[in-house]
Amino acid sequence: MPIYEFRCEKCQRRFEKLCPIGESGHNLQCPACGAPGPRRVMSGFATGGGGDSDAAASSGGGCAGCAGGSCATCH
Repeated sequence: MPIYEFRCEKCQRRFEKLCPIGESGHNLQCPACGAPGPRRVMSGFATGGGGDSDAAASSGGGCAGCAGGSCATCH
């Protein structure tokens, strides 16, 4: 199952969710405010360039997993 990124229309929080392929978000709720039907958004991606995994975290402003500061781990 892929991880999709969603944004709540009510509180604007972005979060990730492991979902079946093609999940639109209409069956989900925002984990922050509980609003129904968050909107699926396009996610950025990071490539594995090898080397030190801490370099990705420090250069992108997020954790080593997203390197962008917008995943469920580092927000």
